[in-house]
Amino acid sequence: MKEVEKGLLELEEDTQKGRFLTFFLGKESYGIEIQFVTEIIGIQSITEIPELPEYVKGIINLRGKIIPVMDVRLRFKKEPKTYNDRTCIIVVDIKSISIGLIVDSVSEVLTISEQEIVDPPEMNKGNNRYIKKIGKVGSDVKLLLDCEKLLMEDELDDLNEAYKN
Repeated sequence: MKEVEKGLLELEEDTQKGRFLTFFLGKESYGIEIQFVTEIIGIQSITEIPELPEYVKGIINLRGKIIPVMDVRLRFKKEPKTYNDRTCIIVVDIKSISIGLIVDSVSEVLTISEQEIVDPPEMNKGNNRYIKKIGKVGSDVKLLLDCEKLLMEDELDDLNEAYKN
């Protein structure tokens, strides 16, 4: 039985390979590996917590589970934007921590073949730490995020401590 479960798990990982949930921040289109995404919800009431970094907007109660939420716009040092009916929270699991990513709007799930995924150009590496790869989709470009770098190691630890359920 163990072999069957292991095979199914590998198959599931295979079907998720090269699949990205795409979303917008302004005019830029980003992608996040589907394996990290647990669900997508509309914007909801956020409880602010004092002394968190500006881009961590607070916490939400998602069916009894307390989840911190981060405004990806602010994390990327973009202009803040008023939330509207298109604003979504993408709930992701990063190193077994659930966190909500607030984005302007969710687009679609895309499969991008390995041949169409390239390294970002060597410009200013310091500013590109969130971008893992670049996906070419027709004439469009999708900036593929490195989920684990959205939060620094110490921030992950802090959030893990603060929101242990």
